[in-house]
Amino acid sequence: MLHKFFYTTFLFFLAIMQLTAKKQAITVEDLYSLHRISDYSVSPTEGWILYKVSTPDIQENKLKSELFIISIDGKKNLKLSIGEDPIASPVWSPDGKEIAYIQYKDDLSYIYTMQIPNGSPKQIANFESQIANLQFSPDGKHFSFTKSVKIKETVTEKYPKYDKANVRIYTELPVRHWDHWIDENYNHLFIMPIDGPASAAKDIMPNEPFDTPLVPFGGSSEIAWSADGKDIAYTCKKYSGVDFVRNTNSDIYIYNLEKDRTHNLTEGFMGYDKNPSFSPDGKWIAFTSQHRPGFESDKIRLMLFNIEKNEFTDLTQDFDQWIEEFIWTPDSKSIFATATNFGTVQIFKVNLKDKKIVQFSKGHFDYSGLSIPKNGKIVVFGMMNMTRPLEICSIPVDGGSVNQITKLNTEKIDQFAPSTFEERWINTRDGKKLHCWIVYPPNFDKNKKYPMITYCQGGPQQMISQAYGYRWNMSLLSSLGYIIVAPNRRGCPGFGQEWIDAITGDWGGKPMQDILDATDNMKQEPFVDNNRCVAIGASAGGFTTFWLAGNHEGRFKALMAHCGVFNFTSMYGSTEELFFTDWEYGGPYWEEKNQSFYKKNSPHNFADKWNVPLLISTGEKDFRVPYTQSLEAFTVAQVKGLPSKLIFYPDETHFIAKPQEYIIWFNEVFDFFNTYVPEQK
Repeated sequence: MLHKFFYTTFLFFLAIMQLTAKKQAITVEDLYSLHRISDYSVSPTEGWILYKVSTPDIQENKLKSELFIISIDGKKNLKLSIGEDPIASPVWSPDGKEIAYIQYKDDLSYIYTMQIPNGSPKQIANFESQIANLQFSPDGKHFSFTKSVKIKETVTEKYPKYDKANVRIYTELPVRHWDHWIDENYNHLFIMPIDGPASAAKDIMPNEPFDTPLVPFGGSSEIAWSADGKDIAYTCKKYSGVDFVRNTNSDIYIYNLEKDRTHNLTEGFMGYDKNPSFSPDGKWIAFTSQHRPGFESDKIRLMLFNIEKNEFTDLTQDFDQWIEEFIWTPDSKSIFATATNFGTVQIFKVNLKDKKIVQFSKGHFDYSGLSIPKNGKIVVFGMMNMTRPLEICSIPVDGGSVNQITKLNTEKIDQFAPSTFEERWINTRDGKKLHCWIVYPPNFDKNKKYPMITYCQGGPQQMISQAYGYRWNMSLLSSLGYIIVAPNRRGCPGFGQEWIDAITGDWGGKPMQDILDATDNMKQEPFVDNNRCVAIGASAGGFTTFWLAGNHEGRFKALMAHCGVFNFTSMYGSTEELFFTDWEYGGPYWEEKNQSFYKKNSPHNFADKWNVPLLISTGEKDFRVPYTQSLEAFTVAQVKGLPSKLIFYPDETHFIAKPQEYIIWFNEVFDFFNTYVPEQK
């Protein structure tokens, strides 16, 4: 009988192995067929979860979005009939009976509401300029939203006789920011009665040449209503000129509707202060804050303001991780927050009474998008890892097992032969412990030899986590038979602020040694083909590959850099947020005290040692790391006679966002590697 059991078990596993062997690895086209979930939140009454699904349309070269609601148990999933025009900011009404959203049609912005679950769209207002960040006030009396407002005089207004001229004139910095040239328009916060009309919308920042939320990455989390609907808080950086580009001092401003008055809650806090959130009982305001002026990668603290006592408390004083997002429990006694945590993003619970922070989630996953209904029974969130895209899940607030609610991509992902990953800690040459993610290709066989990619993280203060990315997707990168080593080198969050600080002033020092140590560690494995190793990276990761080009000492056969920093001197003069280069480089290149940093760390100083093929890509609308950095590097490779290729995107920014552009990039990168790092026969 026992022999029969083992024989049956053997046949079962043999069948599984054969089934897996038949599966194909994910392709770049497959990746760009997956559904992307965003803007998800549970209704106040708990019955439904609202979420947005964006799906790439490769032929039309854009994302198409739809709205859905799904029951908490996942059994009912309804598509809402809202048309095919782009949508934004889907939100629940305070009573949970309806939703509101923004829709863009024919250069106009519309606010619609819809009864849930079976209502039809009802138009509330329309605007001639783009609006965003829609919210209901908790008392149900108002909408808030942001809208572009003309503040400054245009060149055409100054020279009406020459209205055909295409000219920009500036008298102060910045002249451009992230992906756009500065013009006469700024995003302001508006409040409007719940039934409109648009003409009743009030600008609470009249004539101010400032933006809320912060450009470029700020969103609705930087704006918050008080529980009674009498106040609204917003995040803003109210500086101009050189002061704007050389500091990180954003503040939280609170506007009172009855008094028509605004005050600065965080005056005297000199770093980034963001993401205000009033407690449901109206006694507290929580927000994130960074202490050191000018340092965008300082520890992100969770701060608490006692409204009655006018007192601030740092809830994370003894918690050496970055707070990503947070949400109050309905009883105002606790806060759930996500935070970096040793290569993952986990959920933590903060108890206000004793200030204790306890890890709530677990596993090799990234968690995000926290939402709690008014009854406070469950926490709803998104959950993903390197091999599986985000799906909406929940856990009881008292703990328990994860309940997966959506399964939008499960069937499709299960069709692919899976990549696998593991966590590895290695010893660096100076005795530190370095965290790495190792990703193995589908159907990995330890008895075979594989090429290897050293993945170089950007940021430079950004963690390699369990995110399922649509630009840097580890499953896709490994799908062509590559092993990937992805080290969380010095500078990456998730391992304490001291580890983050270690890159400042030492870009080409120990952080680069971490990259090389991780590479050398993996090259000792018998299944790694040491003659077929490459390195890739973007932004600060592109800096890394440019730096490696002159310092890799034969470790790599080819390199790829996207939007990389090549020349620190020209970077200082062409980037737009000077607080970054002031902090990381020590300041301007013309100051004598900084010149040793520029000489030691800038990749262009090692161009004489470049000796391997190099592929470079960049976006013309990238103003953070201007495309001229990539042109400088390509010129070096060409003049030195190195095999090299430049991929230039006129319509892309720091990121490749469009489906066809990305597919071309992926194919070009691996065609390049296959040409110059061919398989050994």
